[in-house]
Amino acid sequence: MIIGNLKHMNGTPTRVFLARLAGVPVFDPAGDQVGRVRDVVVSLRVQGKPPRVLGLLVEVQPRRPVFVPITRVTTIDSDAIIFDGRLNMRRYQPRESETLVLGEMLDRTVQLVETGEQLTVVDVAMEQSRTRDWLITKVAVRRNGGRGLRRRRGETTVVDWEALQGFSVTEEGQGAASLIAAFERLKPADLANVIHELTPKRRSEVAAALDDERLADILEELPEDDQVEILGKLDFDRAADVLEAMGPDDAADLLAELPSEQREQLLTLMDPEEAAPVRRLLSYADNTAGGLMTTDPLIVPPDATVAEALAMIRNPDLNPALAAQLYVCRPPTETPTGRYLGTVHFQRLLREPPASLVSGVVDSELNPLRPKLPLQAVASYLATYNLVAVAVVDDNGRLLGAVTVDDVLDHLLPQDWRETIMDAEEAVDPEEEAVRSYKTGQDGSGSQ
Repeated sequence: MIIGNLKHMNGTPTRVFLARLAGVPVFDPAGDQVGRVRDVVVSLRVQGKPPRVLGLLVEVQPRRPVFVPITRVTTIDSDAIIFDGRLNMRRYQPRESETLVLGEMLDRTVQLVETGEQLTVVDVAMEQSRTRDWLITKVAVRRNGGRGLRRRRGETTVVDWEALQGFSVTEEGQGAASLIAAFERLKPADLANVIHELTPKRRSEVAAALDDERLADILEELPEDDQVEILGKLDFDRAADVLEAMGPDDAADLLAELPSEQREQLLTLMDPEEAAPVRRLLSYADNTAGGLMTTDPLIVPPDATVAEALAMIRNPDLNPALAAQLYVCRPPTETPTGRYLGTVHFQRLLREPPASLVSGVVDSELNPLRPKLPLQAVASYLATYNLVAVAVVDDNGRLLGAVTVDDVLDHLLPQDWRETIMDAEEAVDPEEEAVRSYKTGQDGSGSQ
């Protein structure tokens, strides 16, 4: 990775490598954090002139990308960015002449002007000019092969912006390794918001570069339209692998949005053991306990110890709602289980000796739900008993799964609630519009 020294902007002009800004917290002058950097907005110019940096794309709550003009940024350090405090909460909408550095420049294949050698963009750097404008002046590139630079294949080096061509090409394929590396530490929900902002073409490239587990986690956080679009551009074998990595309930929800022929083809390609619970979930109506439940709750036999139960709850990858309680069932303990005996709440486990058995602390008075119970009744039950999850059993008393409060909320909210949050609009800031209009210009050259 190219390393640059991030210094105060009010000192000597310095070089800042922009991929290193991904995820850096942004603070106002009072020291309050307002968000994190998600990208950098630049304006490409004609005749190979270095692009002007217009500003930062900062994600504020709730998952809204807003534009902060570079003229309002007072300090850039490796662990913090400070701006003057004036923030327009209007959702950022890119103009045709604007380009996102991380989303659209990283991993692009470009060519050396002199030799035509193909290179891959790893990072880009901005420097402040004598006129106080910030310009993209340097590009960190990795060799793809061929002649030029006289360095080994795969080695990274830094060249001048003017020495390269190919940044304006949008039809060519583009990798995503550097973009993914820049946002490696993001939680799935936050990375999903980044991916939602990309063009459909770029979303497909990022999805192709992600591993199955990471892509599965991200798909679960995306609006349904994005889920269907991304899955539809994967080959069937890869799509089946990703569905296997998703939670059965999330995989069922996604498959329910697909045409029946495509859905059945994917289910056939999935591992039978992975497809079986998904098929069971698809057999229930969407707005019922059976359609809402997950088939992977925490299940223990009655002779399990409190220590063993607590060890299961400590799994850091576990949904907090599912970790709130365990379900005691006679073997087998894979859904659908043997006879359901009751629920054990984690707070009760914390008060018991580690060697004692869970069968001694079972809450048998909490009645489970039946799979055909409608959504409103499920929500009322959770609210009445102040629960975050509840068991679902069949007519024979076998545990089928558990409904969690987050899944209930997901179905009570409007169908497009994720997209509504991601695409929320606010009022236009005239000053910001003036800055962007001046910097961008009518033809993208930066002059009016």
